[in-house]
This record gives sequence, C-alpha cells and structure tokens, in this order.
Amino acid sequence: MKSCGSLLPPLYRLLSPLGPFLLAGRGGWLSGLWFEGERHCPMSHQAEARPQCIALEWDEAHAAVADLPPFVETTLQWLRAYFSGLLPLPPLPDLDLRGTPFQLAVWRELLDVPFATTLSYGALALRVGHRWPRPSVGVRAVAGAVGRNPVSILVPCHRIVGARGALGGYAGGVERKVALLAHEGKWGDGRGVASSGWFFGGLPQ
Repeated sequence: MKSCGSLLPPLYRLLSPLGPFLLAGRGGWLSGLWFEGERHCPMSHQAEARPQCIALEWDEAHAAVADLPPFVETTLQWLRAYFSGLLPLPPLPDLDLRGTPFQLAVWRELLDVPFATTLSYGALALRVGHRWPRPSVGVRAVAGAVGRNPVSILVPCHRIVGARGALGGYAGGVERKVALLAHEGKWGDGRGVASSGWFFGGLPQ
C-alpha cells in the first residue's frame, strides 16, 4: 500500500451484485472503489460524465478486461472470488490509498481484519493506538477514518461494528453492510450473496 500523487485517476463503472461500483486507479494500482453515490466519494460529481463502463459476465471476467489497466483485472478477479465465495481469496491489487497519516494508519489496520470476522470501533482504536505516536486514539476519530475508507470491500471497513455487536454505519449504506456481513456468515441467516442466487442472477442496473 502506498500513498502518492494528487491527479485524479481514470474512472471505471462496474455493475456488481450490490449495485454499481466506481473504480479508480492507474497502471497496477487501485486507488478507489466506491459504491456509486456513496458519501465521501471524491468523484461522485463526475460519476455521470467520466467513467468508462465495464459491462461483463462475471464468469468471463478475464477475457472482458484484456484491454483495460492491470488494476481493473486484478480487482475484478478479487471481487468475483469474493462474491462467489471462493476461498482463499486471491491477492489484493496493489493499493494507492490517499489520505492523512492517521487515516492511512486506520486503513492499514482494516486490512488485518480477516474474512468472516468483526471488530468493534473501540478494539480498532486500540490497535491503531499501538502504532500511532500519541498516547491515546479516540474512537470517534477512528470511526471517521473508517467512514472515509476509499476502497470498499477490499479494505474491509464493513467488518467494523459498534459496541456489543451493534451494526454501526456504512458509507455505502447499512443495507449493503448487512448483505456483506451475511455473505461472510456474520449477520442475519448467514446466507452469502452467491448462495442466495443474487450474484449470478440479473445484476442491478
């Protein structure tokens, strides 16, 4: 994971089982993956004008992205495995995350929260505090950084929950957080997106 540059990278729009995504990056580096219209997406105002649409059948993803940047192919391969429930998941694409030093510290900790595991905001604050040069890290500050995570799902902010298992918020919408946790067997009836028939059925427009 690195943080570099200030130029806005190219945008791509991709349909997913949970609604359209916006992908941003350059070369082999992924810098953003947002649900379209989610709060804190820095490029939401460009969503209708700039993105190149990626329309593909997920089981033919490799062939469909042959002429696109490498970060698109590796991100799609990871998302397909995730939504299909294919474990272990493939390696993440290289991440070019842009934020403050504190935000980057929080996002690094998110990467260490495993699949099908949840962690409270308080516990996450303690983890960040072990690496942060200040004596204490506030839960509210950590929650704010979690909410501004620029790479949904791959940097798993959906696995951070409130005290005593309360769901907490999610920049992409609480319904999506519930769906992602259920897909990982951590919420509701434990049925994943793939097992529900949602994934390989008609994708949302």
